[in-house]
Amino acid sequence: MNATRRGPIARFFVGLWNAMNFTRRLVFNLLFFGILFLVLAALAAGNGTRPLLERTTLVIAPKGKLVEQYSTDPISRALAKASGDEKAGEVQLRDLLRAIDAARDDKRIERVLLRTDKLSFSGYASIREVAAALAKLRASGKQVVSFGENFDQQQYLLAAQANEVYLDPMGGLLLEGLGRYRQYYREGLQDKLGVDVHLFRVGEYKSAAEPYILDAASPAAKEADLFWMNDIWQRFLADIAGVRRLSPPQLSADIDALPQGIEAAGGDLARYAQQHKLVDGLKTEEEIDELMARRGVADESANDGFREVDLDDYLKHIESTLPRVDERPQIAVVVAEGEIAGGKQPPGTIGGESTAELLRSARDDEHVKAVVLRVDSPGGEVFASEQIRRQVAALKEAGKPVVVSMGDLAASGGYWISMNGDRIYADPSTVTGSIGIFGVFPTVQRGLDKIGVHTDGVGTTRFAGAFDITRALDPEVGKVVQSVIDKGYRDFTGRVAQARHQSVQAIDGIARGRVWSGAQAKERGLVDQFGGLEDAIADAAQRAKLGKPEAWQVRYLERPATPFERFFSHLAGTRLGSAWLRESSLGQLLLARALPHTQDDLHFLDDALHPRPGTPVKALAHCFCGL
Repeated sequence: MNATRRGPIARFFVGLWNAMNFTRRLVFNLLFFGILFLVLAALAAGNGTRPLLERTTLVIAPKGKLVEQYSTDPISRALAKASGDEKAGEVQLRDLLRAIDAARDDKRIERVLLRTDKLSFSGYASIREVAAALAKLRASGKQVVSFGENFDQQQYLLAAQANEVYLDPMGGLLLEGLGRYRQYYREGLQDKLGVDVHLFRVGEYKSAAEPYILDAASPAAKEADLFWMNDIWQRFLADIAGVRRLSPPQLSADIDALPQGIEAAGGDLARYAQQHKLVDGLKTEEEIDELMARRGVADESANDGFREVDLDDYLKHIESTLPRVDERPQIAVVVAEGEIAGGKQPPGTIGGESTAELLRSARDDEHVKAVVLRVDSPGGEVFASEQIRRQVAALKEAGKPVVVSMGDLAASGGYWISMNGDRIYADPSTVTGSIGIFGVFPTVQRGLDKIGVHTDGVGTTRFAGAFDITRALDPEVGKVVQSVIDKGYRDFTGRVAQARHQSVQAIDGIARGRVWSGAQAKERGLVDQFGGLEDAIADAAQRAKLGKPEAWQVRYLERPATPFERFFSHLAGTRLGSAWLRESSLGQLLLARALPHTQDDLHFLDDALHPRPGTPVKALAHCFCGL
């Protein structure tokens, strides 16, 4: 059936109506998006912070993991914060130190309320660095009060630095010692699944891959681990004893008699902590708020009833005083945190190419006069480590000093990228060393046999297909792999010997995969000086002859946030923006997508199956030696 054809007059009015309808929709859409943009801009423009008044209490209560560098993008961090997801949160060590240092000379800050019970740590060196900053704050005359509902021993080490330490009456605090226990997969892989893991290494102490070939830790691994762990533990006891006016033997005796002590306290962990002088008193959070109001300035409009500023808002106040354009010479800080892998990697993982590019940019930037390489890494791929080390050497050849600052962990490949620094700083409780190389290669032919699957075929040479994991590993091929690993170890020890001005024989005597504490490493010439990031920066400035601290600036070299990331994170950081993300359906959808994903427990073994082209196995300088 044919459609009725409209006349010219009808077509004119229909076209006019369609044009008007289109114009109406266009105008309303433009108006809607204009209003939406203005609302979002208004939300993002206001930082939600109050003016900083006299006699303010700085509340430092960070939630999440203390890190050297954020491992997620600004949008993910903003979403996690808006959702209250404490496990996904991260707190940069540099920000925490910056706030404490600024509060020391800020006349508006009267005291600090410290809460560490929502903070997690990767080691003891970073805790001691924050503790040193708190000690300077106390020495300036500012009072520090710490409170927690529960403390683990890492959280307590930092909380104990306060003038007064309070614990919730229903809370708990136990000092138990240091331990490193791992799962061992030999029986499950070899006997149950029929997977044979072939380990090639140099050094009886290089135990990173032992879990794949043993059912328990080797005597050498236990000997080495207990040696460095005891050193860190004794320092922990001394640190606690020093600030709590106790003695290390007394603390040790209390731990040994822990069951009897807890029983005597009627099973009350908080009471036990007070009886043993680990805390000064037992108070609820409300009682702490009342204490802060009495000592400071009561403020009914504040969330906690006293005049306060939290860590994030205080950092915004600090940033607002910084000049927008600063032409002073720069000390560049390059953070190398996480495992070392090939290629370009995101923050939280060290990329052979991406980290090398940051160092190269520092070399090419005429404003950068010296570099501090901040290392917190268990190591990883040998080639990626070497790419980074070469850039450190190139910086020095260009006349720019490079000072290394070790964090909690700078072992194996983490030491590889550190060894060429003009000077290496570490905390006595830093975990370092583990100079050794290994490679792993699993084969699954027995596992396939169990399900009736068999591999067969032909090759043009006896070594064609030799690294097919479905075939048994030829012993002659194993010799090839071991030769490659031996060469990698010679490269490692040779480079360390050259960088540290020692003989290869001397380095081999303290290498062989053995792990050391920072104090033990300094005794053996692997570390030059005790100190934190601030000490390393000052050393770099001195080497570059930059003069007094006010004559130069510190700049962190890292991937800059995009304009949209900055806008969105600023929006989520405001009170209205945070509420919108929590309550709106769109916000809920975004938050759900931002949840972190867990990794496969055997990711490390799987990753080892992807060697660089031209190499039989991936040579690894990795250490499972974190606390």
